[in-house]
Amino acid sequence: MNIVCLDMEGVLVPEIWIAFSEASGIPELRRTTRDEPDYDKLMTWRLGVLKEHGLGLKEIQNVIAQIDPLPGAKGFLDALRAETQAVILSDTFEQFAQPLMEKLDWPTLFCNTLNVAPDGEITGYKMRCQQSKLSTVRAFQSIGYDTIAAGDSFNDLGMIQASKAGFLFRSTPAIKAAHPEIPAFEDFDALLNAIRAAL
Repeated sequence: MNIVCLDMEGVLVPEIWIAFSEASGIPELRRTTRDEPDYDKLMTWRLGVLKEHGLGLKEIQNVIAQIDPLPGAKGFLDALRAETQAVILSDTFEQFAQPLMEKLDWPTLFCNTLNVAPDGEITGYKMRCQQSKLSTVRAFQSIGYDTIAAGDSFNDLGMIQASKAGFLFRSTPAIKAAHPEIPAFEDFDALLNAIRAAL
């Protein structure tokens, strides 16, 4: 029994923080988990930048509403879900992901949640668990599933390395160079074929 675990941002949809950086004109918000392996450090810094600029959840959600899945992502996910179980494991937040999940026909998503004040200020966040992607993959394995994983960032490496098959997808040159043992793909057809071969 197999279950495919996919990262969301950079794999199925554009990076939310990069899109918000461009829309808000705040270039420093372009930093993602491709750049900073320590997620807590990254999020704490992001929340500080938002507070400094007086920006909250509403402004981010307005940008997210304009984001579409990456070209080919929905077809890839539809084909995958027709053949096996698939789940999206993301370090994003429920309040960010909902419009994007609707555009992908509501796949299963495991992610985190934001603490939001009545005025819309994002005051903090609650992670589902430590090392959420790796922990979830191990939990699936503990109940009898073989996992296959794909992602693009530092925070995907744990679930990729712990799975029976794992792939990098549209990752950075630095991550690919540091992990030549992980097959890396740039287009959805190649990734789908690799997953099919592992099933």
